[in-house]
Amino acid sequence: ECKERATPEQVADYTLKLLHRRIPPAVPGIMFLSGGQSEVEATLNLNAMNQSPNPWHVSFSYARALQNTCLKTWGGRPENVKAAQDALLQRASSNSLAQLGKYTGQGESEEAKKGMFV
Repeated sequence: ECKERATPEQVADYTLKLLHRRIPPAVPGIMFLSGGQSEVEATLNLNAMNQSPNPWHVSFSYARALQNTCLKTWGGRPENVKAAQDALLQRASSNSLAQLGKYTGQGESEEAKKGMFV
């Protein structure tokens, strides 16, 4: 419900400062959860963290931020399987690009922009 949300750049700045201060470079990877963010918000934040080199592999371990739109699109109906598969492929592709710092946010559905905080 916060009216002034942090930008992906601010999230990345604060997160990476903390990680650089506390996590040894010998740690091979840092995997983030989506934490109730929208699928797009989680992807934008991950992308912002990968805009500059890190000593660790910074990636994602998303479940809801990969599955939410897919499951809503499918809705348990056989006729929606292809559309749900396409939605899952979109999410996986977006997050793959974000872990490389190459995600642009283009072509995202309105459903993927909705928050998932419970």
